Amino acid sequence: MSTENLPQSPGQKPRKPRVAVVFGGRSSEHGISIVTAGAVLRAIDRTKYDVLPIGITQDGRWALTADEPERMAIVDRRQPSVEQLAESDEGGVILPVDPSNREVVYSEPGSVPKALGEVDVVFPVLHGPYGEDGTLQGLLELSGVPYVGSGVLASAVGQDKEYMKRVFTSFGLPVGPYTVIRPSEWERDEAAARRKIVDFAGEHGWPLFVKPARAGSSIGITKVDGLGGLDEAIAAAQQHDPKIIVEALLRGREIECGVLEFEDGPRASLPAEIPPVQSHEFYDFEAKYIDSAPGIVPAPLTDEQTAEVQRLAVEAFEAASCEGLVRADFFLTEGGDFVINEINTMPGFTPISMYPRMWQESGVSYPELVDRLVQAALRRSTGLR
Repeated sequence: MSTENLPQSPGQKPRKPRVAVVFGGRSSEHGISIVTAGAVLRAIDRTKYDVLPIGITQDGRWALTADEPERMAIVDRRQPSVEQLAESDEGGVILPVDPSNREVVYSEPGSVPKALGEVDVVFPVLHGPYGEDGTLQGLLELSGVPYVGSGVLASAVGQDKEYMKRVFTSFGLPVGPYTVIRPSEWERDEAAARRKIVDFAGEHGWPLFVKPARAGSSIGITKVDGLGGLDEAIAAAQQHDPKIIVEALLRGREIECGVLEFEDGPRASLPAEIPPVQSHEFYDFEAKYIDSAPGIVPAPLTDEQTAEVQRLAVEAFEAASCEGLVRADFFLTEGGDFVINEINTMPGFTPISMYPRMWQESGVSYPELVDRLVQAALRRSTGLR
């Protein structure tokens, strides 16, 4: 598709591409998704694009929301919600199911449906399940609407920490020790599942990190120093995902690197370092979004280390068949080796998030970053590619 102004219908002037910014969602990262959307709405070039904000409530309703990014912020440590931003408590936005028709419709009970016009590209700034995990991407593929970011497979792999690590291992990327407890194991024999974790600790030592296998923003993660805290950590992770992953502690520095799709392929940003946060045991949700723990950009690495982490980040992007953008998270161990922890196919995109900060230091401003992502989506077709 051309990224120039688009013809609307015979006899009418060309129109700007319309970008639907979709945010919120059913996951525990609902509020952070809204903060991300607010930043994108502030940055997108309104002289170049028409914008349609669409929020997904926590129960899954697609709501028409006001284009008011100033309301999409964390205030007094409270996260925003789509329910607060929706123009109606009952109205719903309906995407087309016919790939030949991209017109979005808004419907309220007892009212005639209202056409909102065609959507040329969706910018899905959803984090976590039911948005970042391939489910929304599959819906958009069926609708024939281009979208920012990775496709179904890469989004699913990027969301599931177990299969992400399996893919990386198969491509020769270094990953740390881990074990997984699936829901069926826990339901069949809790004691055996717990022993599996204890045996893992016996092999790799305490502390361990107990995590939801398919969540992000460091939600539901517990650092466990011994048997006494294990059951509580498992319960905390299972509140967000019945499948949990347990990782061994890797001693070293936390390094992140952004990958962005350019016209000639993916490129890596300057890396960043996440230093230890004195008031937090690790880089958890509160440290990231509430207390705004600062990262160091660019990371104080040697030229050789910078080149190596950039190479590994692009390799991870390509190994998982990613598109658009990725933030790749690594540990630089005390032995001097990089170990990849995970990738995020729709990383935090708030003004304080590391992904845009890394690209800012690499010469790509936030507005240019948003524009490049939309343009990359418009260049791609839906379907097999």
